Amino acid sequence: MKSILLSGTCLSCIGLYMCANNLSAKDVNKPNVVVIYTDDHRYTGIHALGGEAVITPNLDNLVYNGICFTNAYLQGAFTGATSVPSRAMLLTGRNLFSLNGIGHNIPVEHTMMPEAFKEAGYFCYHIGKWHQDNKSLARSFNSGSRVTGQPLYLLDKYRMPFSYWNSEGEYSKKNCYLCEYDKNGNTVNRIVGKEPYGPIGNENTAPHIIELLSGDAMKFISDYDNKNPFFVYLSLPSPHDPCQCPKKYKDMYPANEINLPPSFMAQHPFDNGDYVSRDEKLASWPRTQNEIKEKISDYYAAITHTDAQIGLVIKALKDAGLYDNTIIIMAGDSGLAVGNHGLMGKQNLYNEDGIHVPFIISGGALDKQYHGKRFDALCHIHDIMPTVLDITDIKIPKSVNGKSLLPVIKGKQKDVREYCYFAYRQHQRAIRIGNYKLIEYVRAKDYNKQTGNFISGSRVTQLFNIKTDPWETNNLANFPEYTEMIKDMREKMKIASSEYNDTYDKNRSEYSFWEFY
Repeated sequence: MKSILLSGTCLSCIGLYMCANNLSAKDVNKPNVVVIYTDDHRYTGIHALGGEAVITPNLDNLVYNGICFTNAYLQGAFTGATSVPSRAMLLTGRNLFSLNGIGHNIPVEHTMMPEAFKEAGYFCYHIGKWHQDNKSLARSFNSGSRVTGQPLYLLDKYRMPFSYWNSEGEYSKKNCYLCEYDKNGNTVNRIVGKEPYGPIGNENTAPHIIELLSGDAMKFISDYDNKNPFFVYLSLPSPHDPCQCPKKYKDMYPANEINLPPSFMAQHPFDNGDYVSRDEKLASWPRTQNEIKEKISDYYAAITHTDAQIGLVIKALKDAGLYDNTIIIMAGDSGLAVGNHGLMGKQNLYNEDGIHVPFIISGGALDKQYHGKRFDALCHIHDIMPTVLDITDIKIPKSVNGKSLLPVIKGKQKDVREYCYFAYRQHQRAIRIGNYKLIEYVRAKDYNKQTGNFISGSRVTQLFNIKTDPWETNNLANFPEYTEMIKDMREKMKIASSEYNDTYDKNRSEYSFWEFY
């Protein structure tokens, strides 16, 4: 008896396609694929997953009508801009330590997810944020709409520079444009000038970037008339700060009604090596309850606004009659602290604060027997690409070193990983085995253009039981009964570092964690 994963017009087994009306394999259409990647969207930022007071009806429906991996993680970063390696890992299926440098440049020998779909006959379309090099963008897609994130970037969701899609990957700052409202309320484009720093736009001055990008997705879907299936990469730069959104969403979250998470702290108890990075400057020190409640209100409002736009894209699929033959992949690129452990950003290895992300497989093409399924198998963002390719019966490129989760989905294996290994720059390493996570910090050399050479960080050990303490508030490292466990996990962490080739590489960091451990 063959286990079926996809339903509707396309039903897939490993290496085999079947159809309910007994058509032969060559007559069966492969499913469309829509990958939605949100920015700084932690696992608990979806109500159906974390149970927090954030309103996400459309994402909740993807969870209820799909498959969710509850232990999906960003492996880490060698840069405070964690979106760079996160997106590189998603798009190449390669782990953090096998990226080229910090993940900005994608070598041609690293086959990207849309490239694999394009080779399989899909029409591949890009919408939104891009954090990799321009040539890899050009070679990966057949076409696209607005490109954002480079070559110009502004911290303003109502004043974000766009570039028109360019098939040669040639983008210049002089061709970037902004969208804004004219005196009659019509959306017009203008060339980027000498823009003031920081968020100054609002819903009365310009359309929100998320609304523009979701609108692009809806237009592509409604106009699509190609006989080939499509692959859409909808890369949304939200709920990344600044958490601007229409007032009606902000009004849904009165700050005085916000409950602080269990891990709220006024200040992180020690220097973690990136204690005063850009993200950490988004709130005062020490953090106050009222300020963090306001920040959480902003964060939740941005998530709910993003959720509404995702809902419109799903509606467009249904209105076009394409939903029943579409797989929707939704994931976040990183967590975000917003006051957890006294931190604001994602430059850390705590779960919700930095690395725990939603990963959902849904859509009308998914067989109903999989609706509402949740799997606790440990996995990383770079496992998404091989999983999606496996589900759609597309050959996984040799350059991919992530692991397909299809055997877990089909009940053939409980896990594909015995552990998850994490890294943040030269200051932090962690390993998750079973329910326990060990985080090791070191005091290490560092450098930046403003201050030159300096030393930062602290030599600290943390041990958490993630099952009983998901917000990581109870450090077990100082309890004598965990001495042997810590010793064992340290040894396994060293073995993992060797398996991942976590050694000095001047292309990603001036220093290695292991120099100081």
